[in-house]
Parts: sequence; structure tokens; C-alpha cells
Amino acid sequence: MTMEKTQEGTEAIPGNIRVPAGGPRVPAGGLHVPEDCRAVSEVLSRVGDKWTVLVVSTLGDGSKRFNELRRALGSISQRMLTLTVRGLERDGLVTRTVFPTNPPRVDYELTDLGRSLLEPVSALGSWARHNRAAIQSARQRFDAAGVE
Repeated sequence: MTMEKTQEGTEAIPGNIRVPAGGPRVPAGGLHVPEDCRAVSEVLSRVGDKWTVLVVSTLGDGSKRFNELRRALGSISQRMLTLTVRGLERDGLVTRTVFPTNPPRVDYELTDLGRSLLEPVSALGSWARHNRAAIQSARQRFDAAGVE
């Protein structure tokens, strides 16, 4: 594989991946593995969206019927709630229980894995609320500087 020099200390590997000259840096905690990055990215794409965080937080209080969950979340559409809980169920974070009544009753509840997500979600939410003003100030300074 030939590497093209692009910038001092940086080499371009075919496929537009740029790594420091001499290969990728190894984090202090251990070996950097691309599969780990993909795994983290995949999980963050699930748990990092607005509705997932709100559904997980709401179910942290206990099981809810579909319409209870929808009312608790406010502006979520039925379709978006369906997609969100289906994704959470697929990932093992939520269980869906159907009761054979007329009309059918469907309850959603966090699994043990889903409950283990409550602490980091709560911590991230707390961090966001605590740092919102500082982030807005930084954005205003950045925008005012006209950085492109």
C-alpha cells in the first residue's frame, strides 16, 4: 500500500483515512480497534437520538401502555413512537407485552439492559442542562468571530 504525504506528520491512506505518520496512535487505555469505534457509533446512534432518551427516561418510572407513553412524551407522533420503541425492543432495551383484550393492550417496560442506560442518560441530561448557557455563549463567540 502506498501512502501519499499530505501534511507534516500526516499520511493519506487510500480511502481518505488520515492517520499520524508511523500509524495510528494507541490511546492510554489500550489498543484502538476500528471495530470498537463502529460499535460505539452504532450504540450512540440508537441511544443518542431525542426520542430514545425521552422514552427510556419515561419508562424509568415503570411500565407504560403505548398511549400513556405517547401522552407523557407530548409532541411525538404515533409513527415515531412506534419506530422508537420497536428499535429499543430490537436492541434489547425494552420489552413489549401484548394482552389479549379488545382492543389489545400493549405495555412497554425497560429490560435490565434498558435500566442500566438510565444512569448515563440522566448524567448526560444533567450535564446538558448545566452547560447549556456556556455552550450557547461559545457558539455566539464563534459566530461573531466569523470563523468559516
